[in-house]
Amino acid sequence: MKLFAGLGNPGAKYARNRHNIGFMALDRIAEDHGFGPWKAKFRGLASEGRLNGEKVILLKPQTFMNRSGESVGEAMRFFKLAPPDVVVFHDELDLAPGKVRVKTGGGHAGHNGLRSIHAHIGPDYVRVRLGIGHPGRKELVTGYVLGDFAKADGDWLENLLRGVSDGAACLAAGDPSRFMNAVALRTSPPRSSGGDKGGPAPRKAAETSGVSPEEGKRRQTGETAAPDTRTPLQKLMDRFR
Repeated sequence: MKLFAGLGNPGAKYARNRHNIGFMALDRIAEDHGFGPWKAKFRGLASEGRLNGEKVILLKPQTFMNRSGESVGEAMRFFKLAPPDVVVFHDELDLAPGKVRVKTGGGHAGHNGLRSIHAHIGPDYVRVRLGIGHPGRKELVTGYVLGDFAKADGDWLENLLRGVSDGAACLAAGDPSRFMNAVALRTSPPRSSGGDKGGPAPRKAAETSGVSPEEGKRRQTGETAAPDTRTPLQKLMDRFR
């Protein structure tokens, strides 16, 4: 069993804030994978479901960001889970918008939600760091994270959330590498072979149309072909030379 906790602030006022991308990730997982209705539990909103047979509890703390650990700790103790069974989805200033990283343990880097979780369950939980970029100066951070995503962010944000949902079952199974692969397929899809510089060079039109090079040249210059006196067998042999 796993506990997926998304970090954010409760209420419509904050719903589209960059700080709330953890809530957004859980909402997408719940919707895509048919989780149950959200219910008030553990000082938050909880939803139950399964990902490839693994029972998963989704939790959105309603304590405000800087007290997130109270909700996460209460749910973890209720289900008798250990910190490695807890996966926390949160915004990450130090990653470019749309980038995702998975990390277990380590410091909280000043993130108030993680700081609170550290205080209640320790550092040994799994974090899914969802990149939102940095405003450039420290004094701008608060206004930036509490600001809404811009309209221009729509495409990369949608792809990121779809990728997180696609790979959620891999996280539940304890396979972060496969989770990252699923995210990458949405956020950095492979190029088509036609645009690959290392692929075979495109054949000339004359080669792909069944027209001989000589005939192609005559058509381009307006020349009239001489009567073809070859037998059918000679024509066939010449075609494959």
